[in-house]
Amino acid sequence: MKKLAILLLALTSLSLLSVSAQTKPSEMPLYEGKIPNEKPGPNEEKSETDGILRISKVRNPTLTAYLPPKEKATGAAVVICPGGGYSILAAAHEGADVARKFNEHGIAAFVVKYRLPDANISTNPEISPLQDAQQAIRVVRKRATEWQIDPQRIGIIGFSAGGHLASTAGTHFQKAVIPNPDNISVRPDFMILVYPVISSQPGVAHAGSFEKLLGKNASPEKLKEYSNDQQITAQTPPTFLVHASDDKVVPPNNSILFYQALQLQNIPAELHIYPKGGHGFGLKNPTTPDYWFDRCLNWMMASNFIKNTTVK
Repeated sequence: MKKLAILLLALTSLSLLSVSAQTKPSEMPLYEGKIPNEKPGPNEEKSETDGILRISKVRNPTLTAYLPPKEKATGAAVVICPGGGYSILAAAHEGADVARKFNEHGIAAFVVKYRLPDANISTNPEISPLQDAQQAIRVVRKRATEWQIDPQRIGIIGFSAGGHLASTAGTHFQKAVIPNPDNISVRPDFMILVYPVISSQPGVAHAGSFEKLLGKNASPEKLKEYSNDQQITAQTPPTFLVHASDDKVVPPNNSILFYQALQLQNIPAELHIYPKGGHGFGLKNPTTPDYWFDRCLNWMMASNFIKNTTVK
């Protein structure tokens, strides 16, 4: 009996080690060679924590893979774009924490540490974030077989300004802004936008994000180009949106305008607006027992992006 107990304990330990090995995140350079539009200079990247992990001055973009245990994998994947007003990346509660939560439900997740618009880092700062988002989608789709991913079930999720980046990837995919010699599609199959920056319309826009992305004196044409509610077509991916009515940083009309524009094109969409919650709550809106992530999983199942999972 004692030998049997020891054997069972050993097998359990090996099983836990196996799961741990499968789910350990793996960070890799986003580009195998030269970074597009790179401007040579010192690496001044900073990571600071004061309750929130903030990464700034990203010169060398990376992709961190969080893969679920093989026995749990659904074949779906998401590329994650943390927010931060295009000034910093809120890399934990809008990045790594979100990736781990997706993994719990068998969904592969890839956090993009993308370049922020900076003339000291890029010769074309306004497209640097989009280049990195497109490259992340391209890499995940290219390595889909290796990572047990269905290349037609790769979505993108973004928070705040990361939601602007995600929605840009979902509305500006017709032209790749990265080297793409094998012509891999950079269109996400679905979008999840959480309190996203969307519109450049006065009274709705998060002016700081647009100023950081496009500069202080952006033309009306350029502002319209990146006002993503005005860029929706019949090819825009299905979208899940979350916002709070009392968001004073990025007004909920950003999500509402995007949802309305999707409806005009008959794009499947689901919108959740909570009465309270403010801005930047990440996975958990502290003002309600409702868990938007559960609503998101239900939407993904109803939309056939995941076949089955257990909502917790």
